[in-house]
Amino acid sequence: MMKTKKIPMRMCLGCGEMKPKRELIRVVKSKEGDISLDLTGKKSGRGAYICKSVECFEKARKARKFERSFSCMISEDIYNSMEGELRENE
Repeated sequence: MMKTKKIPMRMCLGCGEMKPKRELIRVVKSKEGDISLDLTGKKSGRGAYICKSVECFEKARKARKFERSFSCMISEDIYNSMEGELRENE
């Protein structure tokens, strides 16, 4: 009997769907309180996940899901730079 490797699942903050972690983009809040996209998935800090679509990012942004997830206010500048980075990688 072969043991299949368990695929880690995460929920997208935008659409609320559970998807394999590999298909999502991690948003990280570091110990210093910096919030950024973590395209490698290796940065340390509190993570939240969104689909690789700007649409899901917008939904999560509008519903203030990132603020809730990291329990802090997030400035427009940070959102705009994350969105720019996301559009580059789409």
